[in-house]
Amino acid sequence: MTPVLQIHGVDVSFGHGPRRKDVLHGIDLALPRGRTLGLVGESGSGKSTLAKVVVGLVRASSGQVSLDGTDVTRLRSRADLFALRRRVQLVPQDPYASLNPRMTVGETIAEAIDPRRGGAARHRAAVAERLAQVALGADAADRYPHEFSGGQRQRIAIARALAVEPDLVIADEVTSALDCSVQAEVLNLLAALRRDLGLTMLFISHDLAVVRHVSDDVAVMHHGRIVESGTAQAVFDTPREAYTQLLLASVPGRRRDAA
Repeated sequence: MTPVLQIHGVDVSFGHGPRRKDVLHGIDLALPRGRTLGLVGESGSGKSTLAKVVVGLVRASSGQVSLDGTDVTRLRSRADLFALRRRVQLVPQDPYASLNPRMTVGETIAEAIDPRRGGAARHRAAVAERLAQVALGADAADRYPHEFSGGQRQRIAIARALAVEPDLVIADEVTSALDCSVQAEVLNLLAALRRDLGLTMLFISHDLAVVRHVSDDVAVMHHGRIVESGTAQAVFDTPREAYTQLLLASVPGRRRDAA
C-alpha cells in the first residue's frame, strides 16, 4: 500500500554562498494511512520546517515529498497548491494567532468548508458537526475567538482543519502554548479523533511524553536529520541512539536507567 505521505531525500537550505544555512539533510519518512507519526526533537532541529515543506510553504532544495503517490514538490500553480492545502491541513502552535479575530468561529469553519461560498448561516449544520467533534457546542459558532480559552481556541483550530476532511493533518506543537491540564484535554481529544475518524497525522513536538500519548510511530530529529525511527514502543523501550536516550532521560518521572 502506498503511504499517504512519503518523504525521500529532502534537503532544505536558505540563502546562498557564505550566508547559506542548511536546515534539513536527507530526510526520509513514510506515514501509512490511519497512523500517527510523532516527530520529536529539540527546538531548532528542523521539525516545523519539514511541516512547511509538506504543506508547500517552504520549497525543498532537493528530494521528493509525495502525497498518495503525487509529487507535491513539483506543484507550482495556485490551483494545485490550493488543492494541496485542502488535502493537508496544518494545525499551528499558537491558538491565539491562528484564528482571525474579526471572524466568528462559525465563519472561520465555514470558510474552510467552502472558501468561495462560505458563511456561517449557509453551512450551519456542517459547522455544528465539526464543533461537536471537538466537544464544543453549536452556540460557539456565533462567538469570536477572544471569548474562548487557549485550549478551546486550539479545539477550534482542530475543527477548522477537520472541516475539509483532509488526507493528512499536521499538528505542529499544538500543546506547547497550553498549561498541563489543558494539554491533557487536547491530547485526549486528538487520540479520540484519531480512533474515531481514522486520522492520518504527523504530530510534531519537542516533548517525548506528549508524543508517546498519541503516536503509533516515532521519528527523532536532531540538527536537521532523522537519527532514529520506529514504532513508538521500540523507540521508547529500546532507544538505540544516544540523543534519543538523552531526550528520554529528560522526561519527568522517567528513571534514567530505563533508557
